[in-house]
Amino acid sequence: MMIRTTVLAVLACGAILGAAGCDNRGPAEKAGEKIDHTVDTIKNGGHEPVGDSIKDDVNKARDKVSDAAEDAKK
Repeated sequence: MMIRTTVLAVLACGAILGAAGCDNRGPAEKAGEKIDHTVDTIKNGGHEPVGDSIKDDVNKARDKVSDAAEDAKK
């Protein structure tokens, strides 16, 4: 349980720092993340690792916030 909490905390910190450093992810970065996700799933025996699902949710939220900010500028 302690390891899971630590991993979640590290991922959350990384997501916050990543979001602060880069507002928009381009199509190449999104495609690369999909490839990484697929490889990780295959390595994990066909099951999505917990860290990947959390990272996916953070990336989706970051994209929605970025899109909303761009729409607000228009």
